Amino acid sequence: MSPVGVFDSGVGGLSVLAALRAELPHEHFVYFADTAYAPYGERGDAYVIERSRAVVEHLLREHGVKALVVACNTATTAAIHLLRADHPDLPIVGLEPGLKPAVAASRTGHVSVLATRGTLASAKYATLRASFAGSADVRPVPCDGLVKAIEGFDSAGIAALAERYMAEAGPFGDGPGEVDTVVLGCTHYPLVKDELAKHAPATLRFIDTGVPVAQQTRRLLASAGRLADATEATGAVGSLLLQSSGDVAVLEAAAARWLGLSAAATA
Repeated sequence: MSPVGVFDSGVGGLSVLAALRAELPHEHFVYFADTAYAPYGERGDAYVIERSRAVVEHLLREHGVKALVVACNTATTAAIHLLRADHPDLPIVGLEPGLKPAVAASRTGHVSVLATRGTLASAKYATLRASFAGSADVRPVPCDGLVKAIEGFDSAGIAALAERYMAEAGPFGDGPGEVDTVVLGCTHYPLVKDELAKHAPATLRFIDTGVPVAQQTRRLLASAGRLADATEATGAVGSLLLQSSGDVAVLEAAAARWLGLSAAATA
């Protein structure tokens, strides 16, 4: 059975992978971390497009993936329209910061978006934000360095940056002018949500898009007639293969640390 391909510039997409495996337990997955060329979020569009195309070609050539999840906000904003044009018969699911559910959930009408500088500077994000003009105050918070700290298991760096960026995202609360909802606009950030939450009241809502992406992937697979069922899976759950353009041991360690995952892996 052909697998579903999932890729990110690094380990952040593991947060999406976890949602995918929960929603689609019988599917086989190949997760590719492009760590040798990370981070995408602090690079230009041309760079991200080139790497996204290269990764997709690898997943198709080596694994014959039947669908693709671009588990990276930056790659989605820069490249997904081109990937869909390149591969019109391949179901492709991308990410965007969860502004729509955040605005719907907010009581105060004040929302902050934690994201990479690349995502926040993109035309796709500008269009998304403009669609909520007048209905909510949306505060962008570019989180330089946070992806690198997460990738490097830098606990002290994560703690310091979480404190810094949550201070920029506030003030938090349920009163006039206060932020009551924060969008985690990079797939890395849900991995450190507990650290971010240390700097906010318990009532603050965090929005990420892992579950909606998994649900959309199920819908696309079903409509394309490519959805696995229990009789097709080899065992109780589908298999997982972890791959990386860098050191695959780092990816395996991240999967174990952040999500408790273990999988066969090749470089």
